[in-house]
Amino acid sequence: MIAPKTALNRLAIAALTISLAPAAEATDQGKEAAMTEIRVIFGEKTLTATLDTTPVTQDFAALLPLDLTLSDYHGIEKVADMPRKLDTSGVPDSYEPKAGDITLYAPWGNLAIFYKPFQRSRGHVRLGAFDGPIDMLVRNGDFPVRIEVAD
Repeated sequence: MIAPKTALNRLAIAALTISLAPAAEATDQGKEAAMTEIRVIFGEKTLTATLDTTPVTQDFAALLPLDLTLSDYHGIEKVADMPRKLDTSGVPDSYEPKAGDITLYAPWGNLAIFYKPFQRSRGHVRLGAFDGPIDMLVRNGDFPVRIEVAD
């Protein structure tokens, strides 16, 4: 009689352990998947954005704070040279940018902030997106910005 009860107890403990394992993994993944909030500051204005949770965005976030100069490029995006190329290992080879997207143009290693949508193109890697309208970024000429992690 003791042996069957012990076997049942072991089975119950094993089942409980198995059922709890995915919950523990999800909790661990949730910690890893925390989104990074950033601020883009220019003049007296500040815009907020959220970075995706990928290795390339973690590499980007490690560079922050960054002081960059945004320049208009073809009337659809603002671009800036980065201090170094980001690690793009394992990223998709193309992306279709939308207005408000923050991307990396991997072949040149520069930051590209789209204020108009653009066609799917090789080399663009999404880093994140602005949390609201970015109309204030759409202005002529070059201007300095500071990108930093939000508190």
